[in-house]
Amino acid sequence: MGVSLGEMLVKDGHEVWGIRRDPSGLPSEIQPISADLGRVDTLADIPERVDYAVYAAAPKLAGQTDARDAYRAIFIDGLGNFTRVLRELAESPRRIFFTSSTSVYHQHRGEWVDEDSPTHPVGFAGEILLLAERLAWASSFPATVVRFGGIYGPGRTRLIDHVRSGEALLPTGGPRYTNRVHRDDAAGILRHLIALDAEQGALERLYLGVDCEPALEADVLLWLSERLGVGPPRDAAPSSPQPRRRAGSKRGRNTRLLESGYTFRYPTFREGYASLL
Repeated sequence: MGVSLGEMLVKDGHEVWGIRRDPSGLPSEIQPISADLGRVDTLADIPERVDYAVYAAAPKLAGQTDARDAYRAIFIDGLGNFTRVLRELAESPRRIFFTSSTSVYHQHRGEWVDEDSPTHPVGFAGEILLLAERLAWASSFPATVVRFGGIYGPGRTRLIDHVRSGEALLPTGGPRYTNRVHRDDAAGILRHLIALDAEQGALERLYLGVDCEPALEADVLLWLSERLGVGPPRDAAPSSPQPRRRAGSKRGRNTRLLESGYTFRYPTFREGYASLL
């Protein structure tokens, strides 16, 4: 998502810098910074006069014995290091954007959730992200958090692959709602909010980044199987191992985002997955 956003912003006429441990894979139009967010001493090459900063990092899980440590390292230590260096370099960005997740919500019975809904995460990932959101808001810079649903798109086709291979199983235990957003819309949302802040100088501190239709997981699987021309997913037997799922069954409401003027390129999973197929 970060690279897609960077490419969009370059086309808009911005100079964009991207921080990576190994920035060799960045597109040539994005200026590279080789740094490790977990090591504050590597962040000295942040350019002067940063207008906007987008913290869209992901935990490095490969080789980690404890995923919790990986999440804390990137979302707590890394974000703290990043904002600390901005202060030490006397940077004054107009706003920092932090990309969070709907995993901070605990609702699991199909309830509607929005920016004002209570959050009591049931997993460590949601707990750490919720702490990171508060860290961003507590920094000395204006900050906006976007809680994204499950991001899919080019390079994120696991669900399609599972349906095609016959590995996908219909969920058991009652209706299960899922919330998604296409990668291009995730990047587009951030681009929209940056432009809106530059024009008006006033944003909400929190937005829900999900598309316009919270969908039943079974409906998504059946739709994909029909489009792929494969047999429908099987019902999971009670004794069958269930794939690891994100906690909860909730329906995200994106009213605040729509009222800000954002128009989705892929308003539902149908348009989004059709573009991939």
